[in-house]
Amino acid sequence: MDAPAGELIIAEPGIARLLAPNPSAYTFTGTQVHLVGESELAIIDPGPEIPQHVDALLAAIAGRPVVAILVTHTHRDHSPASRALGQATGAPIMGCAPLTLDEGTRADAGFDHHYSPDRVLGEGDGIQVDGRRLTAVFTPGHTSNHLCFADEASGALFTGDHVMGWSTSVVIPPDGNMGDYMRSLEKLRQRSDRIYYPAHGEPVTDPQRLVRGMLTHRVQRERQVLRLVGEGNRTVEMIVHAAYPGIDPRLVPAAGASVLAHLLDLRERGLVQSQDEQWTPSD
Repeated sequence: MDAPAGELIIAEPGIARLLAPNPSAYTFTGTQVHLVGESELAIIDPGPEIPQHVDALLAAIAGRPVVAILVTHTHRDHSPASRALGQATGAPIMGCAPLTLDEGTRADAGFDHHYSPDRVLGEGDGIQVDGRRLTAVFTPGHTSNHLCFADEASGALFTGDHVMGWSTSVVIPPDGNMGDYMRSLEKLRQRSDRIYYPAHGEPVTDPQRLVRGMLTHRVQRERQVLRLVGEGNRTVEMIVHAAYPGIDPRLVPAAGASVLAHLLDLRERGLVQSQDEQWTPSD
């Protein structure tokens, strides 16, 4: 299980993690912040802007220079502490692109609307920290701007929310996209990373096996959704009721978002159609 919030844990030489105090049904025990380097640091996903959490991070940094504050995506449990940490350390904020959230279209209370990076990183861009290189791997799906970061020296991949150590990732339209998510999983399946360090849950020591299982799970869920539509389940609510018996009521919105993401992907591929939020098989 995760260590207590605020306690610095050495995962391996040059990689440490610190848990933020923000447990929930969606964050598990909280957001894992990763510190990469020893004599100098990069901070990956600084977490929520909770004063005692920022204080714990500064104590863990212990006066060492911070080369960069890296952000995988702009959900509010990942990026807000970047501002306080940047002010305290002078480090630049780098990573994913900010999102333009249109009211009524892409507005989402879960996003950090104030995220403003000093440098946006794209596929293959990277930084040097303490003699190692961290390289951005573009993995949209969970969000449209999601990045992972590969530590070329150790073979570690910091996976943010794209692959987690406790649950499959939630894909919430309209910003989340199931087709992109599946393609990003396939992209990771073709890599040879030794270990994953996710933002939620424990490290993943057999990443290829997990990614293969995640791809299989999503394909099975897609087939189930398609079958349920064919059986006359016409709304997202009906499909969730049939597909997730006994689900924790707190997770019903996430299940609905996942079903909708599958339906939108199936519609894009011409397998289902919709009118007035009613879904039917394509003719």
